[in-house]
Amino acid sequence: MKDNKRAKTDEAAAGSMPSRILGSLREALAAAGRDSTGEITVGERTELLPRDGVDAAMSAAAMPPSRPKATSDQPPAQSAAEAVRRAKAPQPGQDEVGDPTTRVVRGKVDVHAPELPAAGDSKTQVVRGKPKIARAGFDQDPVVGWLVVIGGPRLGAFRPIHEGNNAIGRNAGQRIPLDFGDTTISAEEQAYIRYDSMDRSFLFVPNLSKTNVVSVNNKRPTAAVKLEAMDVIGMGRTQLAFVPFCGEEFDWSELAELKE
Repeated sequence: MKDNKRAKTDEAAAGSMPSRILGSLREALAAAGRDSTGEITVGERTELLPRDGVDAAMSAAAMPPSRPKATSDQPPAQSAAEAVRRAKAPQPGQDEVGDPTTRVVRGKVDVHAPELPAAGDSKTQVVRGKPKIARAGFDQDPVVGWLVVIGGPRLGAFRPIHEGNNAIGRNAGQRIPLDFGDTTISAEEQAYIRYDSMDRSFLFVPNLSKTNVVSVNNKRPTAAVKLEAMDVIGMGRTQLAFVPFCGEEFDWSELAELKE
């Protein structure tokens, strides 16, 4: 029984083989006939077209499919090259980050030309040789010494002493104003300090018309007293140390540019 079924199956397969070969042959002949006569199958219907129409149809079939038209809801499709180009291009309003654009210099470049400093940028210059110092005159009254507070209000404060006669008092209008808060100091001209550039000496002169007494190194002078470095002057509740700048070692007249 099994042998009979197998035999029938083999016969069916053998019988179907010529049918498949004839079917393929018919399709090949039909295709060749369509190419020669211009027969085109459209859907389920076969139409005969002139030779020109066949060439146009074959050209259209060989062309790549066209892009679908963009609708209002769908953005238009773009190629890979366009996408890369748009990604590299700067967007409007986007700040550029990185180094500034390199400037192109055309023509001969002088490599030895000094670089101009930027606005507001001043470079320190190197002084070679003996520098020339200009001393045309004083911008202000030159200092010749100081009085430094070593006792009383405003400890450590100081006042400059100038050439000539210096009146000492509590008011700001005095040449040496001791306006540190000590009200026991006379408002005006309680004493004087005088510097003479001819003999380079300092003199302390008390104002005997004032009721508030003064002292130099705890002594109450009744006439002019020559001051030495670090002498202590007492006025009211304030003690002042005398610190000279000019004297036997130096005077402003030694500067050659200031000599007549």
